[in-house]
Amino acid sequence: MIPFDRAWPYDIQMKDVYVPSCPFCGQDNVLLSLTPLEIREVREGSKRLVIFPCCRNKVTVIDADQDYLLTNTRLRKG
Repeated sequence: MIPFDRAWPYDIQMKDVYVPSCPFCGQDNVLLSLTPLEIREVREGSKRLVIFPCCRNKVTVIDADQDYLLTNTRLRKG
């Protein structure tokens, strides 16, 4: 079972990767320093450090699917 408290939704628009909101500061439509190619590499087993530009918090993305990034950090309370 995927730990939903460590997953965060993302969207790809025009080869840019966005999250609808920052899990740390709440900023809307945050552009991440990931590319669609890097997301594919994460699905294949790589890990990627992602720094949220709005608040400088960072997470390591350890897996991804079509809708969610799975991180090593708890992003939701619950």
